[in-house]
Parts: sequence; C-alpha cells; structure tokens
Amino acid sequence: MFGKGARRIGRFLQRDSEGATSVDISEMDGIRALHLGNATVQSAMRLSAPYELELTYTRGMMCFLLFSDAVQSAVVLGLGGGSIPKYIHKHLPRMRVTAVELNPAVLAAARGQFLLPQDDERLSVVLGDGVHYIRENPACTDVLLLDAYDAKGLPGELSSQEFYDSCAEALTDKGILAVNLWGSDKNFDVYLQRIEQSFDGRVLMLPTGRPGNIIIFAFKRHVGDLRWKSLRERAKDLQSDLRIEFLEFVERLRDSNVNTSNRLIL
Repeated sequence: MFGKGARRIGRFLQRDSEGATSVDISEMDGIRALHLGNATVQSAMRLSAPYELELTYTRGMMCFLLFSDAVQSAVVLGLGGGSIPKYIHKHLPRMRVTAVELNPAVLAAARGQFLLPQDDERLSVVLGDGVHYIRENPACTDVLLLDAYDAKGLPGELSSQEFYDSCAEALTDKGILAVNLWGSDKNFDVYLQRIEQSFDGRVLMLPTGRPGNIIIFAFKRHVGDLRWKSLRERAKDLQSDLRIEFLEFVERLRDSNVNTSNRLIL
C-alpha cells in the first residue's frame, strides 16, 4: 500500500453510517507519515525534528508571514498530522491557532503519533464541519489556511463559490487566505477563478515544486508594500528566525505572478 521500504506502524479507524475509514501511519528513513485510506502522504514528520515542517508545501503556506507582521490568529481547516498548528504553536508564540477537523480518528493520530500538543490558551482543536465553522464565525481570524483533503481528494463543499465567499467573510479586514491546491487537478482553474471572485482578484500563486502543490494566497484588502526589496528583506529575516526557505519562495512568487522589476502587482 505504501512506498517501497515503508512499513505501517499504526491504524486509527472512524466508523460512521458509510462504514469504516482508516487513518494509517507509516515510517521510512526516519519519516513518519499519515495516510487517509491510500498511499498518498497527507502529513509527514521527521522523527529527529518533530516540530519542523517536513513537507515543502507546508513551509510554503507559511509565506503569509511575508505579507503581514501583525498576524495574531490563524485558523487551519484540515488537521492531518497537525504539522502547521504544531509549528505555529512552537515557533510563533504571539499567535493563537485553531484547527478544525471533521474526523476524530485524524485527531487521535495527530495526538498519538505526531506529538500534537493538548489544547491550551494558544492552541485549540475543534472537531466538526469546517464549512459550518467558517460560515458561523465571521471576522474570526487574521489568517485562514486550507489543507482539507480526504481519501478522494478535495471535497466539493470545501471548494465551492459559496465556501470561498464564506472564507473571505471569516477573515479580519487585513486577513489572508492560503489554500493548498494540486496543480494537476483538472478543476484547478475552476477553484482559482472562484477564489479570485471571492477576493476581487487579489490573489497570488506560489508553486512549491514537485509533486505539484500550488499555494494560493488571497487578500481581504490590498497589501501594502510588495516591493522586491522589502519582500526580500522580510524573507531574509524570517528565514534566519524560522529556518524556512523564504528567499526561494519570493523568487517563485516573482516567476509565477504579474510583476515589474520593482514589485509584485496585485
């Protein structure tokens, strides 16, 4: 089921009206991975560095920090192994993070196998429907991070026009949405157009490399300083503090979006 050389070390089951769905845990070469009923890696943790972000796309999602130094709260839809909430909790002590997860077996795996901390004043996990949570909590967060895939891919209810409209409403006035999409998804352009409509075209793309994760950033209001000089200075400082390749991500933003020699155009 898993890649050559990987071994399954655990399984968590959720039983509902449609039967049982499995959350499997594998390990290979010092990397622990979470799978939702198939071989696709949904989350990964290096055992020697459990509080770092192992997968490139998760590090790319942290590029919201390039665009604002005043983020105080984040909501994450889709817990997986808890990589992003755990990273924020460990490395960004001024931020509060709430993760919303539908599947209790995923939460059990994150806490039992991926060292996700227990809830405290800066970290909370809500077991429930992310669509309902976003709809019922307007202006609730500075950053909204969407990484809510299941065994079949991106659920339709988490990629509709109505849902992305709700995402815009869930953000504070200077809020930022970050969405993990697969560039090879046949509906990629449809999802992108919906996000652009919900955010009046204030959208940037960040390809994070193979196997094709593309992070879409969307902004509730116009972003202030998008000059390359400012972005690179910010990236250099963040890279030094957080050990994420922000400078490389700035160059990928330059290659993938409308820009001039002086700045990104949004």
